[in-house]
Amino acid sequence: MNIRTRLTLLFVLLVASIMLLFTVSVYYLYDQFRQQEFEQRLSEKAFTTVRLREDVGEVPQADLPVMVNEQVTVYNSKGVVLYNQGNQRPHYPVTPSFLSKITLKHPQYSRIGDLEAVGVRHLNSKGQVLLIVASGNDRYGLTKLDRLREILFSGWLLSLVIVGIAGYLFATDALRPVAELIGQVNAISATNIHERLRVGRQRDELADLANTFNDLLSRLEEAFVLQKSFVSHASHELRTPLTVMMGQVEVTRLMARSTDEYESSLDALLDEVKSMIRLVNGLLELARASSDAVMLNHQPLRIDELLWQAQSHVIHTKPDYQIDIDFDNLPNQEEELVINGEESLLQTAFQNLMENGCKYSPNESVSVRISFERGFVQLTFTDQGYGIPESDLPHIFEPFYRSESTMTIKGHGIGLALTKRIIELHRGVIKVESVVGKGTKFWITLPIPYRSAKLPEATYSADEHAQSEATS
Repeated sequence: MNIRTRLTLLFVLLVASIMLLFTVSVYYLYDQFRQQEFEQRLSEKAFTTVRLREDVGEVPQADLPVMVNEQVTVYNSKGVVLYNQGNQRPHYPVTPSFLSKITLKHPQYSRIGDLEAVGVRHLNSKGQVLLIVASGNDRYGLTKLDRLREILFSGWLLSLVIVGIAGYLFATDALRPVAELIGQVNAISATNIHERLRVGRQRDELADLANTFNDLLSRLEEAFVLQKSFVSHASHELRTPLTVMMGQVEVTRLMARSTDEYESSLDALLDEVKSMIRLVNGLLELARASSDAVMLNHQPLRIDELLWQAQSHVIHTKPDYQIDIDFDNLPNQEEELVINGEESLLQTAFQNLMENGCKYSPNESVSVRISFERGFVQLTFTDQGYGIPESDLPHIFEPFYRSESTMTIKGHGIGLALTKRIIELHRGVIKVESVVGKGTKFWITLPIPYRSAKLPEATYSADEHAQSEATS
């Protein structure tokens, strides 16, 4: 059952219930009014009959207004019949309990089928207590009540049909914007993912839904563009070493060569293979870091141990690199050294910054400094290298981006993009400052679970305060 049908049925059911309640209420109230009116007529009939009888004796029935099956019977206080209009047998069966309940202030009413009776109490001129029971059939009132029931029931059925049609039209109009949104969403594909949803009403829930879809489309478009760019750059980076390797193999096969020349060619091929392996490993790490954060295995880690391990790995692969780590500002409590994170990813981020600092510095050295504040640890990676032009700073964290000044140095442009993603996964912030010819400095700020208070503003510059706000 679709929403339009369900809304129509619910609307009809709701209105039908309200109208049925109203109809029953009208019928019940009119029936009460008819009963009270007929009860009043019977009471007046009883009193009028007994008073005329006291004045003139036997009262001819033709002298009073006649009701269908009317009967007036007078009883004494002991329940003995003193007078029966027309000397007929009473139509309405009167019980002693009915007579005993009759008082001066509270007449008694009873009904059997269409025959109704009223019992009243009267004190005659001789001081005798008389119980008068007047009964009759309110054929005229009951006929009107039946007619009213037919009218109300027929009107209720007719109203159901009208309400059903109105409910369907109402549901159709209410869901028309939804149908338009569905059509627009179905029209969006990979070729026109830049399109956005439009709604006629700008201030209702459907407009909020369209804005939510538009935000989702913006994120998908960004991810789609990044994926296309990633695939394009990755294909280009992989194609370059493959082309070089194929060219070297073809040149080597053109003619017979000496053993040394073959070894030289194989060494060149081996370098290209290692370069491809580094590129593939970088791509895998970048893909892993771009996955959902909930899939990562976060564990308590000591920040000083991570830096030592990263330093050892870099020096093992590049013995000529100089990496100085300043541990002079370590806190007294070991708990302040512990962060929650993925060990392999954080090591990769620190190694990338250490390797870049050494690789892009003439003296192949980088210094690392650790500082602690309440709730945060800040790592500073400083080199005295070539520096990064100001125009390139906004792009250095983009995958495969490389500055023109560093094209002569081997690399693929993956390291900083991977590092930034890793730091963000750990709710941290990374920023960079660089001066061409003087060097580059990277700051990494990571939260410490042991203390979650914000850093004092007095000990922070404006930029550093902005970092602490972003991490919180």
